[in-house]
Amino acid sequence: MLHWQELILRLVLAAILGGLVGIERQRLDWAAGLRTHMLVCLGSALTMIVSSFGFSDILGTPNVSLDPSRVAAQVISGIGFLGAGTILFMKHQEIRGLTTAAGLWTVAAIGLAVGGGLYIAAATTTLLVLLILVVAKPYKNRISRRHQQNEIHLLVQAGSETLTLIGKTLEDNHLPFLHINIRQSDKPGMNHVDIRLNRQIEQASLLNTLNAIQQLPGVKSASLKSL
Repeated sequence: MLHWQELILRLVLAAILGGLVGIERQRLDWAAGLRTHMLVCLGSALTMIVSSFGFSDILGTPNVSLDPSRVAAQVISGIGFLGAGTILFMKHQEIRGLTTAAGLWTVAAIGLAVGGGLYIAAATTTLLVLLILVVAKPYKNRISRRHQQNEIHLLVQAGSETLTLIGKTLEDNHLPFLHINIRQSDKPGMNHVDIRLNRQIEQASLLNTLNAIQQLPGVKSASLKSL
């Protein structure tokens, strides 16, 4: 059995390492923040300690066999329900919270490592997690902007002539598009037109094109959304 000083050290260290990751998530105001990450890491560490040392009193008992990893293994599978609760499904097939869910899963593993006495592995993983969450984020945003798409939403009078004019305006302004989706509006004789552009375009060019489309006959309203 662990000495009580070592036991306290493992639990406190797990709470600290989990809290370091939680601070970054708390800064972005995610549902799983500082306290959640600390609790997950602390609970995982305690589970690992129980799994490793909690059954030492019955070792050697006839007809009893133990697998020390069995209890700890349930943390990895059980953390899934908590991670799923941090994932949000937004409109336009957008999913948010996957990074936080992955962070919780990793923090659980950090707790298991601390509970098992693997301090260097736990500390190194914590450092790498923070580097991924903080340092790598600007590069991720830069890559995302390169592939960012824009969508133009229009309310137009039904009829092919208006669509032809819209298509010509896009062509004149060198704005290639992936597809055009036409939906019937609740207003009689009106249609919703959604135009998905296929690459990142300068904001000034987008606004100029949007203004030109808005001036076309048959176009009642126009708006722009970045995806």
